Amino acid sequence: MTIVAEPLTRAAFAPFGDVLEVAGAPDRIINQGLCGRYHDLARLDFGPGGSAGISLFKAEPRQLPYRLEMVERHPEGSQAFLPMSPDPFLVVVAEGDAPVPGRVHAFLTAPGQGINLHRGTWHGVLTPLSAPGLFAVVDRIGTTANLEEHWFEAPMTVVAPV
Repeated sequence: MTIVAEPLTRAAFAPFGDVLEVAGAPDRIINQGLCGRYHDLARLDFGPGGSAGISLFKAEPRQLPYRLEMVERHPEGSQAFLPMSPDPFLVVVAEGDAPVPGRVHAFLTAPGQGINLHRGTWHGVLTPLSAPGLFAVVDRIGTTANLEEHWFEAPMTVVAPV
């Protein structure tokens, strides 16, 4: 099966999470009028017994076409990925909240976009398309298990848009 990645937009990504980007006018002007604040862009959800943590991830770059073999989800917390370079990355998500993911979708970010995956959203692993692959990640820190994986019977191929 082949999945054609599409550009990441707020509307297309809404069922899976939030797009974090500077778009339009800021919500407020702060810092003596020299800074625009784009306020409260993500629905962070860390479940009972968890708290927010900020970690840094450094992932090896991948390339398109990309072989998708598995997806994962975090049933107890949302997970935000904020690239620390202007390079695009691949975002893979799947429909549904059942023990088995549904239809798979793929998105290519534009420079300056990050994402927040809603709690329980099936998603692919962090997939930068160029070095350095460095991301700030805001997710749930807690003592209970917060990772489920699903390996597909047959791998899928994600390709760039035509």
